[in-house]
Amino acid sequence: MNIFEAIRDDHDIQRDLCKRILATEGKSKDRKQLFEALKSELHAHEDAEERHFYSPLIHNDMMQVHARHGIAEHHEIDELIEKVEEADMETSAWLTYAKQLCEKVEHHLEEEEHTFFQLAGKVFNETQKKSLAKEYQALMKEKR
Repeated sequence: MNIFEAIRDDHDIQRDLCKRILATEGKSKDRKQLFEALKSELHAHEDAEERHFYSPLIHNDMMQVHARHGIAEHHEIDELIEKVEEADMETSAWLTYAKQLCEKVEHHLEEEEHTFFQLAGKVFNETQKKSLAKEYQALMKEKR
């Protein structure tokens, strides 16, 4: 497995959690559990991705702007998580913030998969791609 496949696998988990959260209603046990799972997944992913994907790329002239942009989007996602946490789970505001969060997450995932990955594929050699995947997956396992 390479770094792109490892990250994509986690993107699929995030997409599924978002889809499931947006299908919930009111203050349900499922809503709370799904949101906590998404929040945990996003925080672990953010940490692992910044260390084992963006950090090695930020020193490359071709990728520096993209890496900084990706990290900035992680911070925007963190801010949206805080908004969701602050809202009452039974209100329409909660669902509005959850939808904004999921839209931002989806935007970020699409941008990585359709732009960043192609460019980063030119920066990393095959050995680096596999090594980064192992490091990324080890940190994800630790954080989960």
